[in-house]
Amino acid sequence: MPVAAVFSSHSPLKDYREPPGQVAAEVDTVISNVRAAVANFAPDLVICFAPDHFNGFFYRLMPSFCIGTAAESVGDWRTPGGALPVASDIAADCVNYLHNHDVDVSISHRMDVDHGATQLLTQLFDWQLLPDILPIFVNCAAPPLPPIKRVVALGKCVGEFLKQLDERNPCRILITASGGLSHDPPIPQLASAPEPVRERLIAGGPLSVDARAARQEKILSDADAQVSSTSSQRELNPEWDKAFLDMLLAAEFGPLAAASEQDITQAAGCGGHEVRTWVAAASALRSFGNPDLSVSFYQAIPAWVAGFGIATAGLATAEG
Repeated sequence: MPVAAVFSSHSPLKDYREPPGQVAAEVDTVISNVRAAVANFAPDLVICFAPDHFNGFFYRLMPSFCIGTAAESVGDWRTPGGALPVASDIAADCVNYLHNHDVDVSISHRMDVDHGATQLLTQLFDWQLLPDILPIFVNCAAPPLPPIKRVVALGKCVGEFLKQLDERNPCRILITASGGLSHDPPIPQLASAPEPVRERLIAGGPLSVDARAARQEKILSDADAQVSSTSSQRELNPEWDKAFLDMLLAAEFGPLAAASEQDITQAAGCGGHEVRTWVAAASALRSFGNPDLSVSFYQAIPAWVAGFGIATAGLATAEG
């Protein structure tokens, strides 16, 4: 089975704020090269490990993991809205396989996804020409979060499912992970949120145009504060990011698994927990042996409130 992978940070601020120098151009060049390599690879199925930012999943019922048999983009932060071409039968089979192999995962027949999934998809594909998608939500924002060892088990079992899937229906598979690295956006926490916000975190529901604009303006204002070093949020942590990338290349997440949820928040911010998507994808990829995983780009970018990294495996990019 041909298999490849793309790991990437996401930042909706990429379309709103310009970092100094040639940083944006460098990122765009790397993304363009990865996109061309993905087009050459021509996947039949894309496994999409992604978080959510209280747009599709809420404390009313918050799973650690969820697989969608149908999914729709909410269209936040200038990403396209509408239905994704989900491989429904494969998604249902994956849920059954995981349940039968000791990994508990929820199922959604109407999953909502946000930029945590769609920004990377739009960078890799034309939206109207997306291949079949298998969307896998990993809770990275709503404590208590799934322990890293459980995320590893999820990814490993998904990889084993994909291997046996190929025996029945050979296909070219691209595994993607979107999230991280260190960043600390001003996302409200349930314990300290004012009552109207707390109710929103629990009950959910679609945001009005004005409410979404207000939420986005808060993030944009913090990005400006990050650049001027006046933000009350945690700064980006390049040392932590690079240590994580070393773990990714080694496919050894023991040190991360040994850290508590609070430890990760203190070191990498609340958004740093999104590396769970990278861990899951790397564990799935590991089921196929030792792929040629490499880091294509890393830089801490305060204007985008992100330690921004991109890594690939199994793709012939312009960098080699």
